[in-house]
Amino acid sequence: MMIDLKSLTQAVGDLDEEVVLDTIKEFVATNPSEDEGQAAVAACQDGMAIVGDLFEQGEYFVGDLIFAGELLTEAINALKPVIGNGITSKAGSIVLGTVHGDLHDIGKNIFKSMAEAAGFEVYDLGIDQPVEAFVEKVKEVKPNIVGMSGVLTLALESMKDTVDALKEAGVRDDVKIIIGGNPVTKEACDHIGSDAFTTNAAEGVKISQKWIS
Repeated sequence: MMIDLKSLTQAVGDLDEEVVLDTIKEFVATNPSEDEGQAAVAACQDGMAIVGDLFEQGEYFVGDLIFAGELLTEAINALKPVIGNGITSKAGSIVLGTVHGDLHDIGKNIFKSMAEAAGFEVYDLGIDQPVEAFVEKVKEVKPNIVGMSGVLTLALESMKDTVDALKEAGVRDDVKIIIGGNPVTKEACDHIGSDAFTTNAAEGVKISQKWIS
């Protein structure tokens, strides 16, 4: 029996945990091939895209995004016996962190869940990260993208300091930089020197995908 991918996508989009996990359990029991497993992962990722769209339209809220990220992690874990360790070809890599002086992590964590769901490898530095932490990680893993998150207005200066430090280290031009959080605006983006800004995680992931494609 081949899994009904459309209904799996829809179940993820509907945040119907029971249907998602039951469907995957039945699917895994049929001893599917790795390719079929990858198709199931892709179907779940498509469901996350629906969740992102509904969030942008105001149908879903932050709690729904967090739940969707957790549901996706559960779904992929349930598919692990089929897909082995090579989950999917990685879309690209992102170094992510909340900048120095800011302790908020909800927005960062939602972006991380959604970026991972879209196939990105995410190196999450954590909260209140000094400039050096970003610079060292960028040098170490050579990501495609650096994501900086902050909710407080003072985070904007920390973001600028971080971009300046990446310039000084000679790695600024190797990455695309996206900033996210309540206080970010077009003006802030220009002042900080980032490539893009977003106040919503789903949009941030879309921007990141465009950069990679």
